[in-house]
Amino acid sequence: MQGADLVTAAAGLLSASSSDYKSLIIYRSLLGFGVGGGHVFTSWFLEFIPASSRGAWMIGISTFWTIGTLMGASLAWIVMPGLGWRWLLALSSIPAFLVLLFSIFAPESPRYLYMKGRTNEALGILEKIALINRTELPTGILLSDQNTDLDEENASSDETTLLSSTGKKKSYSETFFKSVLELFSKNLLGTTLLLWLTHFGYTFAYYGLVLLITEFNSAQRECGSTTIQSKKVQDASLYIDAFINSSAELPGLVVGAVLVDRLGRKLTMEILTGLTFILMLPLISHQNQLVTTALLFGARMFISTAFTILVVYAKEVYPTSVRGTGGGLATSMGRIGGMVCPLVAVALTSGCHQTVAIILFEIVVLVSGISILLFPFETMGRELSDM
Repeated sequence: MQGADLVTAAAGLLSASSSDYKSLIIYRSLLGFGVGGGHVFTSWFLEFIPASSRGAWMIGISTFWTIGTLMGASLAWIVMPGLGWRWLLALSSIPAFLVLLFSIFAPESPRYLYMKGRTNEALGILEKIALINRTELPTGILLSDQNTDLDEENASSDETTLLSSTGKKKSYSETFFKSVLELFSKNLLGTTLLLWLTHFGYTFAYYGLVLLITEFNSAQRECGSTTIQSKKVQDASLYIDAFINSSAELPGLVVGAVLVDRLGRKLTMEILTGLTFILMLPLISHQNQLVTTALLFGARMFISTAFTILVVYAKEVYPTSVRGTGGGLATSMGRIGGMVCPLVAVALTSGCHQTVAIILFEIVVLVSGISILLFPFETMGRELSDM
């Protein structure tokens, strides 16, 4: 987490001092690299919360993503007209430095430490957790799902809490490639491919909806409306539209938090995906600005919540040994969807091909819904697996 936070904060600040377009692209690419490592936080957080309310906790922590989006839209609204983009980028990097401070003091994952053989550190963190929760660690022997050879002398006392080493330490590259190969093993191959496909589809749809609100309004002015507006009025409208549609995620997260630990991850995602599909259907034909904004508001509310639950599911379905790698690669596939969607949301819509753009989005959402039906099992209430 610290490495990703440091890259994000530094690249964000350097972006504000870019001397030319080329350097700006380089710094923003580094920023994207750092942000991409942010998925590690969800894997880490997942291991500290109870299984019975894990879904609600994960959705709750995702609320801060939405709050950050709203703050970003508000900051752009305030800063851009008077101070320009450099100040916007500089001020936007401040939260990343605050997160860096948090990551320095955050405890390491006990599961990770155990898997790496750093048993004393793992036990120390567990003892601190027990102290904060005003309880005690259970007596006896603490084991994972691994086959571990225990020394009879260490195992003789029922009052001993034992965390065993996993043996010979391996380099980072060896561990990473072993994890990647495990993702394509017989047991995990189907899960991996389905998660990649759904991450691609959800990211494509989510960022497409983010872009469509501004593109639709611009396209309506260029393709179907003869009304002339000043640039200042158009810019103000863009900020307002961005703020309104970003706020759509808040009620969606509330709905998700209520349903995810009651209906389960898969059924909740299916319902939300279906509602997204339904709300986007009327946009195949041109609507007025109010109707368009309302439909995109609802669609973004549901797809953003479904996306959040997908992230939770991806981290729960994988064992600890590949959880970080599996979640990271799935997120990377999702980023490809985010890279491709502007070709549809921007290029087609600005070219007055709104119907074609929406049909493509609907196909992607439909395929994502089918993929969810094929997910291997429901993770609601299940304990996390180590192997």
